[in-house]
Amino acid sequence: MTGPPRWPSWPPPPTDEQRAALLGVLDSGRWGATSGTVTEEFAAAFARRCGAAHGVCTVNGTVALFLALRALGVGPGDEVVVPAYTFVATATAVVLAGAVPVAADVTAATLHLDPAAVRAVTGPRTRAVVAVHLAGAPADTDALRATGLPVVEDAAQAHGAARHGRPAGSLGRVACFSFQSGKAMTAGEGGIVVTGDRALYERVWSLHNVGRSRGGGWYDHPEAGWNMRMTEFQAALLQPQLGLLDGWIDRRARGAAVLAEALAGVPGLDPVGVPPGTTRHTWHLAMLRYDAEEFGGRSKEEFLAAMAAEGVPLDAGYGSLSRLPYVASPAPCPVAEAAERSVVWVRQPMLMAEEAAVAYIGHAARAVRRALRRRTPS
Repeated sequence: MTGPPRWPSWPPPPTDEQRAALLGVLDSGRWGATSGTVTEEFAAAFARRCGAAHGVCTVNGTVALFLALRALGVGPGDEVVVPAYTFVATATAVVLAGAVPVAADVTAATLHLDPAAVRAVTGPRTRAVVAVHLAGAPADTDALRATGLPVVEDAAQAHGAARHGRPAGSLGRVACFSFQSGKAMTAGEGGIVVTGDRALYERVWSLHNVGRSRGGGWYDHPEAGWNMRMTEFQAALLQPQLGLLDGWIDRRARGAAVLAEALAGVPGLDPVGVPPGTTRHTWHLAMLRYDAEEFGGRSKEEFLAAMAAEGVPLDAGYGSLSRLPYVASPAPCPVAEAAERSVVWVRQPMLMAEEAAVAYIGHAARAVRRALRRRTPS
């Protein structure tokens, strides 16, 4: 390859099926979920894909987490354990529910939630634990369920993932997915709650539909709720993606394999491990551990800038939630805080590029390593 590649954009170009579905909703005049059928049909189809009996579409993934927590009874005075290495919405959804997010550290091998750290921060006010399926690989939900806490799956990055053959969305008490613009399935915004628990489903449905009950009257609101419904247009965009999802996952998996091979000869840039039991990794991200000493002692920020100059725009990844003032940190989170300094990401569109383009990441990393090792640190 001569020169940096042109990386694929995300979302991918719209399909004829999506255009037809959108026009169908537009022409029907039934644009809201309470008047049309597309949203309910998509929710049911997506839930089936997850091995769950029920689904409720929402305005975004943060709201999905909020609704799941509220449906579990989480409220003021309660605590919910969240991993320290995750997107901030995992914590702010807890805050929205009136509870306190409590950060627990992650494992050094995988950066997924450490069950031992969860037990260390669990107290009398703890009501649930959020298992984040980071990068598209399911968390160890078996060990988390063994803590005795209800497990809420934050599956925002794990559409189509599986653990021991069981799909993400069926590994905890309730699961939440995002359809934000960067996610593996997207309508620009949107989310969904899926569960196998009928009573929990009915409570989520009521909370997201201004407190109505299934089968109740339009102006009957037996409990307080909110309008957090998805539109028919978003569901029309999403429905055709269910048939494309597996192909997209396979393409990213091939890209991840090419990337691992391309980086095998680059000391100091190693793939973060995959949780044991993962049988379907969706590769929303490929996470790499950057060893500054192998790159002339240069900081992660300098490495990212140098890679960008080579035409490879990597991502800096998350900061540790343990540093946020509205997140409780009763125990240290050294692994998450180290990851903040040392972990970089390759995002999903880059993993979906042609193999030569993905392999170029390794070429660029070798060139950057040579250049940084020649410089004198400032």
